[in-house]
Amino acid sequence: MVKNNHPISQLEEHLFNQDFSNEGIEERLEHCKRIAASYAALENSIAVLSDLRADKSYIFNGAVADKLGLERTNQQINTIWEEEIYNRIHPDDLIARHIQELHFFMLLKKTTPNQRQNFRTYSSIRMKDADGIYISILHRTLYLSGDANNSLWLALCLYNFPFTDEPVKPFRGMIQNCATGEIFKVKDGNATILSQRETEVLHLVEQGFRSKEIADKLGVSKNTVDRHRQNIMDKLRVSNSFEAIRISKSLGIQIGRAHV
Repeated sequence: MVKNNHPISQLEEHLFNQDFSNEGIEERLEHCKRIAASYAALENSIAVLSDLRADKSYIFNGAVADKLGLERTNQQINTIWEEEIYNRIHPDDLIARHIQELHFFMLLKKTTPNQRQNFRTYSSIRMKDADGIYISILHRTLYLSGDANNSLWLALCLYNFPFTDEPVKPFRGMIQNCATGEIFKVKDGNATILSQRETEVLHLVEQGFRSKEIADKLGVSKNTVDRHRQNIMDKLRVSNSFEAIRISKSLGIQIGRAHV
């Protein structure tokens, strides 16, 4: 499948670039596919199980698919970019959802592996129905499994009808620890994805400076600059600094001018 040039497709393409292990993957994958199929059957959800290691998705369509004009068939696609579903999401809500997913990913990376399955994202998004009219859809994300290296491996996205009859509204979302009830709200959208120093480094990269030159300007070591650059790429899930510049701008992240 050829991916379009939407910035989120580029973000998603490089999401979850981790050190994966092959240990016990087939048995665990089949177990999680059964979980996803159960959600689709019991809740009439669209359930998308994304294999972040193999860059594949397994889609199980319940009755929600009928309302959205999607075929009631299960399928495997060779990408974690569910283009047919994403094309139905309001563009503003799609960006907001992915910003929330980035914050979710960073939160999970700071959480012990045995606690990660307790966390969920919840969001209300606008999606086009079969008639092209935006309706409210409840979206959830959870991680079902890590691998032997403790990398985040299998992610499950669920699409359901909302449980309220409120008018259709723009994106609203939160992250919750379902074991404790604690709620984490993503403040200022994407403002906290990068630190001030990281945005300064990115600004100097954009100006064409190399790591050694940036280090001299900021009065730090080259190793420190390289570490900042790697952190930026890890946070934005991209493979190089130039993609980081493009993605940060598309997400509205202000690239800070360094005080040198």
